[in-house]
Amino acid sequence: MFQQSTRVLNYKIKTEAINMKLVYSLLISFYVLSNVQGQTIDSTYLKENFDKAEYFIEMRDGIKLYTLVYSPKAEGDYPILLKRTCYNASRSDNFQFGSQPSTALIKEGYIFAFQDVRGRYMSEGKFDNMRPNVNGNDLNNKKAIDESSDTYDSIDWMVKNIKNNNGKVGMYGVSYPGFYTAAALPDAHPALKASSPQAPISDFYFDDFHHHGAFLQSYTPAFAVFGYQKDTLTRSPWYMDKMMRFYSQKIADGYDFYLEKGPLKNITEEFHHDNFFWNQIVEHPNYDEFWQKRSLLPALTGGDIDHAVMTVGGWYDAEDLCGPLNIYKTVEKHNPKAKNTIVMGPWTHGGWARERGQQTVNHIYFGDSISSYYQNEIEAPFFAHHLKDQEANPLPEAIMFDTGKKEWKKFEAWPPENITPTELYFGEKGKLYVNAPTDPQLEFEYTSDPAKPVPYRSVTEGLTFTPRQFITDDQREAGRRPDVVTFCTDVLEEDVTIAGEILANLVVSMTGTDADFVVKLIDKYPPDHPEYEHNPKNIKMGNYEQLVRHEVFRGRYRDSYSNPKPFVPGQKTEVSVPLQDILHTFKKGHRIMIQVHSTWFPYIDRNPQKYVDNIYKAEEEDFIKSDIIVYGASTVKAGGAAVTNKREIRP
Repeated sequence: MFQQSTRVLNYKIKTEAINMKLVYSLLISFYVLSNVQGQTIDSTYLKENFDKAEYFIEMRDGIKLYTLVYSPKAEGDYPILLKRTCYNASRSDNFQFGSQPSTALIKEGYIFAFQDVRGRYMSEGKFDNMRPNVNGNDLNNKKAIDESSDTYDSIDWMVKNIKNNNGKVGMYGVSYPGFYTAAALPDAHPALKASSPQAPISDFYFDDFHHHGAFLQSYTPAFAVFGYQKDTLTRSPWYMDKMMRFYSQKIADGYDFYLEKGPLKNITEEFHHDNFFWNQIVEHPNYDEFWQKRSLLPALTGGDIDHAVMTVGGWYDAEDLCGPLNIYKTVEKHNPKAKNTIVMGPWTHGGWARERGQQTVNHIYFGDSISSYYQNEIEAPFFAHHLKDQEANPLPEAIMFDTGKKEWKKFEAWPPENITPTELYFGEKGKLYVNAPTDPQLEFEYTSDPAKPVPYRSVTEGLTFTPRQFITDDQREAGRRPDVVTFCTDVLEEDVTIAGEILANLVVSMTGTDADFVVKLIDKYPPDHPEYEHNPKNIKMGNYEQLVRHEVFRGRYRDSYSNPKPFVPGQKTEVSVPLQDILHTFKKGHRIMIQVHSTWFPYIDRNPQKYVDNIYKAEEEDFIKSDIIVYGASTVKAGGAAVTNKREIRP
């Protein structure tokens, strides 16, 4: 065993200069399941029922990974549940598990293993945010390492060396740990019998940091956590001084803060000039080979996944919605031997890992004890069946929450085959028509000004790491702006259920040479809708315009994510915007709405609207107003497998 050397970073921080509440919140969000915190079970119970051990497991290339293991004291053989993380495995030291694993899993009885991935905290090696997959598992090639090989070597050591294990292993985790779970699916160790990637990243160009070529500017402070290598083993955050660049000041209004900073090049110069991950993104604005080889999806097409996979996500996950949907679909399409299931509930990022009683997202109430239902009735039986051979009813192909009816639904295929897709058309005076084409020559014009971008929220927020509450926010304020075009149906005379993918096929022209397009699907409530008791008194649900699904698309990538091109001013051009899947019933008495605009700040960075080769390097003078026309030939196809566009590369 090698000598452990730890370095605790001590900082002399003047409390009057730092918003410690913001710093603490951000650190918690990184350390514990990406903003899911809180213990689920008392540490006294863990001390009474588990023994703790720490190991440094050697990988095939000689690098040793720190692994913390809790084994039940009771006699018997137990499966191993492994969580690999970049968020500090030693946070589970001193018998504190946080919100995962759940109480149900802890009391069921497993050997729990928490491991720092290479290059993070107490593990040796160099960290790579998105280490490319190596095709095949060559045990003799000491340099052919990836997240799958590290998992393979770790599992192999554990089943051979940890006492009282039954030879079966399961994996789970939210966000990055979800990615590591998914990355272990190809070339998996034979002992890996059940995997649950939860809010996993599938492709770093379409999850987390980018959405269809646009940069999520709200992620900017996160680079301090992911973009610096440590120089020694440590249980402490070595990047704290880098984070202080953002949080050494009180920032009351994130919108004003980023607008005053100006172009992204100023962020590079002031905050992230020495950040390797930021510089990778800056130097690779397009979906080039750098990004393509870091996509996990091609590694899931080999047909070798033969164990149980349950992918979990939240319908209101502003970070990783693309990941769980596309991992599930890719495994389903290419791996006939896999026992494949997807679960999507009314949660934000990782919300199923913590029970809050009333399940709400911002102003919208979805029901009570929804996370407990998932933990006790879905997750715990899944692992018990595949790791302990306990009898359980087989999971359906898809367990999905209808966010309009606010109830669980089960499907034998996803997207479901028995729900007819809906087509929406833009009409005069803001009318939206269901399955009724309108005049394709109609014109709907707005002026997009990067100097006055559309806010992503109807209220002011400070500096946040990927805001969550906006994702069901009221869109009335946005609809009153002249740079947002809004379309609304008549009052629905019967329920309309949309299940599956959504594709907005826009026909546009502009006076500039580049533009973003934000497309939002909205549920407009009736004027007499009852109030929700969890809301402040000033929040009225009558005529509330709830955001149901949204997406942004950087127009330069309309034909290819790899080879962008400018628009020709005044020329009609087709732009297809994939909006991801939903299961939502627009109830009788409600209305369906669509909004289209070209800025959404500071959730999304600003497009200069004058074509430049690299927006990360754009100058202030590159940002111009553009008059944009959306034509009546545009349609929004909702439900089924709607995404069939002509780009040669898509998530």
